[in-house]
Amino acid sequence: MPKNIKYLLNTQHNPIFPQKSHQSLGKLLTSFFLSLLVLCSAWFGNIPQALASGGSWRKIELPVAITPLDLWFDKVNTNHGWLVGTEATLLESNDGGNSWEERKLDLGDGIYRFSSVSFYGQEGWITGQPALLLHTTDDGKSWSRIGLSSKLPGDPFAIVATGHNSAEMVTDLGAIYSTQDEGQNWRALVTQAVGNARNLNRSDDGRYVAISANGNFYSTWNPGDETWIQHNRNSSRRVQNMGYTPDNRLWMLNRGGQVQFSEVGDFETWGKKLTPKASGGFGLLDLKYQDDNNVWISGGGSRLIHSEDGGKTWTRDQSAANVGANLYRIYFFARDRGFVLGQNGTLLAYTPE
Repeated sequence: MPKNIKYLLNTQHNPIFPQKSHQSLGKLLTSFFLSLLVLCSAWFGNIPQALASGGSWRKIELPVAITPLDLWFDKVNTNHGWLVGTEATLLESNDGGNSWEERKLDLGDGIYRFSSVSFYGQEGWITGQPALLLHTTDDGKSWSRIGLSSKLPGDPFAIVATGHNSAEMVTDLGAIYSTQDEGQNWRALVTQAVGNARNLNRSDDGRYVAISANGNFYSTWNPGDETWIQHNRNSSRRVQNMGYTPDNRLWMLNRGGQVQFSEVGDFETWGKKLTPKASGGFGLLDLKYQDDNNVWISGGGSRLIHSEDGGKTWTRDQSAANVGANLYRIYFFARDRGFVLGQNGTLLAYTPE
């Protein structure tokens, strides 16, 4: 221990504080350490940021060296989950995502990329490219291939199980279809596709936002609309990704690490453009709400940044700083159950403190 600290603690022989009480000494030490914490924050910036998140992220080892692309967990049996990815990879977890086992599927000689997985009870769906749609009714023990028309605009990009025998599928060109009979027949929900999309995101109530391939504009679609509605971007920076907030706003990530939020219910009026210093100049790739106030953004260079005030201010979370991968997709299935997908087989799990 440094001599000056020892001297302060030795109150019995301290000529400066011969009659001071332990209470006064406690106040002095509290003030000292608070000052030290402030100095550390100023010098190193990121030291207290991991503590601010109320939790940390840890890496989960996968049994195969692939790039994970989508993740799903059961809302009833929260320990049961599925993960899909490149090289026709299907993984299953029965312990909340702490460990995963590979499930082999016989798809012939084709090389497929599984892009989306969703379940309703024991009925599940998987989309893939080239054009592929798989269906199970026995909780993933066996899978059947659903025939797709050669006239389908684009390849199946994402799917959501909406009920018994029912699902909603969107292609990478923005064509949206629904089925009520286990995929035997499909009804078009939008009469024309939106075109090549960089990203497509769906809200919990069935609204979509799609970003054009070059990020020059974005399009929105609400259930009941016949066509997509196109919107020009409001920044000189191209759009990277977009989605819906819990309070009926849009969020937007622009090139160069810029973040924007629209006004509530008004997707043409946007708030102040933010460029969080915590992004470190790396591109921002995805945004998810943990709850109404806690928001997370993932990006390049193992960046995870966190806001505790609904997106007004941001700090970097240090627990993922040494992962060594771009982090491109975030999930929260509950406030205390989050995951992040990244390149090179990266899967991170959130651990609340």
